[in-house]
Amino acid sequence: MRGGSIDRILHAVRTHLGTEIAFASRYVEDGEKELTHIDADIELPMGPGFRDPRENSYCWHIAEGRLPELIQDPADFPFTQDIAITHFLPVGCHLNTPLRLSDGTLYGSFCCLSRTADRTMTERDLGVLKAFAALAVEQIESNLDSDYRHSRIDARITKLVEDKAMQIVQQPIHEIKTGKPVGAECLARFPDAMMRGPDKWFDEAAEIGRGVELELLAVECALESMRKVPQDSYLSVNVSPEAVMSGALGAILDKAGETNLVIELTEHQQVEDFAALKAALEPIRKRAKIAIDDVGSGYAGMRHLVDLAPDLLKLDMTLTRDIHKDVARCALVGAMVKFAEAIGSKLIAEGIEYEEEAEVLRRLGVEYGQGFFYAKPMPVEEAAKYLKKG
Repeated sequence: MRGGSIDRILHAVRTHLGTEIAFASRYVEDGEKELTHIDADIELPMGPGFRDPRENSYCWHIAEGRLPELIQDPADFPFTQDIAITHFLPVGCHLNTPLRLSDGTLYGSFCCLSRTADRTMTERDLGVLKAFAALAVEQIESNLDSDYRHSRIDARITKLVEDKAMQIVQQPIHEIKTGKPVGAECLARFPDAMMRGPDKWFDEAAEIGRGVELELLAVECALESMRKVPQDSYLSVNVSPEAVMSGALGAILDKAGETNLVIELTEHQQVEDFAALKAALEPIRKRAKIAIDDVGSGYAGMRHLVDLAPDLLKLDMTLTRDIHKDVARCALVGAMVKFAEAIGSKLIAEGIEYEEEAEVLRRLGVEYGQGFFYAKPMPVEEAAKYLKKG
């Protein structure tokens, strides 16, 4: 459970009531109670994650009705003398309320206590505790919803990997001047393609820390499809900076042997360490050419283009779409052509849908194009025939 909000709630109620300790706990399997969050101004022998039998705690007996929620002094209740924590801590003033979820399920407990008795604590103070506990329950239920969602995502990705259910389609890339296909971009497709796009899968995988794993699986699947590609054609695969810097991509490429491959570097978050990314790309260059994807979209900034010395620059479709109607787009793409020439890179325009767009891009000096005007993404076998025929 993410605990920042609950920690703040505990600190607020503890300081408001003037107690030494505040904690939240949950009841877990095997009849145990686990401390999930603790706020205290004294050193304690236990912390979050500590478990013991629930019968050893005041919390469980309060939830069961054997003790009251407000205990000014444990000595008032002989039953407390049989609970080890009474003497171990020791326990003095003790305010506790069960944490029940909105469906009535007993989740755990919410507690404030001090090591000395306090006769000044009243039902009003207990009411304050309960108000803060209600806030904690809201946060807990939000976290539980998120945890359930994450477990569903994790199970879905695990099944995908076990069933080897990822498929690759390929969209041909053409030389604009001649219309000849020169290669293809590999695109991952998933079992529920009619309901959820690939971006959803990759975004969800990243959300639970499995984004790089899913990307590398797509690379492996793409490399398997390379056997069917004509030798004079290349394949490109999309990889994030995180996947490059993971170190695992190089091993996958080494295992594949000699390939006519382009690694398209995609970015949807700011790169924090360009020096580390550049260093991680060096061994990759021995196996593949490097392209920067989404140039002009806002993701691929000038820092990418200058520092990473790419072999190819892929113009985002926001630049190529309707370029034949837009003087500003023409000017910007024309400048990119000169920039690419200066750094020794080639340009690929994405998202070409009309002959007029292709003609303007040809006139501006863009070498390669990709889009529905030329060909849609197609199964690997069909793409292989298309490339051979071209």
